[in-house]
Amino acid sequence: MTTQRSFEAWTGTVVAFATAFAVTAIVTFALHARVAAQEQSMSRAPMPVAQTQYRVQQSFEREQRFLGLVQAASRSQVGFEVPGAIAQILVHEGQAVAAGTALASLDTQALTARRDAAAFTVDRAKAELELASARTERQAPLVKTGAISAQLFDDTRLAEKAIGSALAAAQAQLNALDIDLEKSVLRAPYAALIGRQLLDRGAVTQPGAAVFTLTSIAEREAHIGVAVEQAQFLQTGKTYPLKWREKALQATLLAVRPDVNPISMTTVAIFSLPGDIEAFDGEPVSVSLPRSEPETGGWLPLSALIEGERGIWTVLALRQRDTGTVALREAVEVLHVSGDRAYVRGSVNDGDLVIADGVHRIAPGTLVAPLPNSSIREG
Repeated sequence: MTTQRSFEAWTGTVVAFATAFAVTAIVTFALHARVAAQEQSMSRAPMPVAQTQYRVQQSFEREQRFLGLVQAASRSQVGFEVPGAIAQILVHEGQAVAAGTALASLDTQALTARRDAAAFTVDRAKAELELASARTERQAPLVKTGAISAQLFDDTRLAEKAIGSALAAAQAQLNALDIDLEKSVLRAPYAALIGRQLLDRGAVTQPGAAVFTLTSIAEREAHIGVAVEQAQFLQTGKTYPLKWREKALQATLLAVRPDVNPISMTTVAIFSLPGDIEAFDGEPVSVSLPRSEPETGGWLPLSALIEGERGIWTVLALRQRDTGTVALREAVEVLHVSGDRAYVRGSVNDGDLVIADGVHRIAPGTLVAPLPNSSIREG
């Protein structure tokens, strides 16, 4: 029994010794591995990185975009000035016409008949006036000799005057009918594009009723609603950047209307579009105007930003340590994005150097080697 107990005690001692030895070996191996990794890390060359400097400013300019429409310099609805049935439509929608081009005409049969009657009246009045004038000329010397009475001569003379007045009235009526005949042909008041045709052949039209809509060809304008606080800084005659069909162009400001839309609280700025712009009437167009925002911050490239959890953004700022330059995280708030850069503020300080690109391959605390002369433009 004693021998068995001694054997069990000896066995327990051996197992304990073996366990302690194994633990010591494992710890020693881990320490050696850690030291080797540290030595390897220290011997590895710092990662080269592009850098940019963060500069604090008290405000920044942002582009504010306002929308509007292209409009023809002249736009109108045209129709006949005299009543009648439309006999001919001489143009079609979308057609370009020169000033004075005939667009449509009325049925003039009744008007022509009235004009013929008026012409006959004028001819008869001319004949009667000629006869009355001859009678007056014959009686003028007779009244001096007393061959005829003064009363008879006065009747003859005043009859001639009345016939002259009747002739003038008949001639005026004839002229009016000639004007009506001329206005029975509807003509373009200026070089234009035919818009909508509102009445067709056979329709009976009244004076002032629109037959066509016209838009001028030569000139195009942009009518853009601009916020009142921006409109006060616009200068007539100055050029501004517009965008039409995704194309950038320069347009001259013609005027700013003095009224304000009570719903949108904007006023209309009118720009003259370049002559080579073949824009349709009613097309969308926009203008970009600078606006100063009083926010303290600075510009950084978008490639310098790291998106974290819950919408938190960070950057890697360069800090000097005994071992060299390391990259450390700094939190920032994005205030505005313009193109490939962002206006931010946060825990970065004025003058700090920040890694400008390749931030996703760099872990915080990594030794880095900033590349010289690497920066972005400042805002």
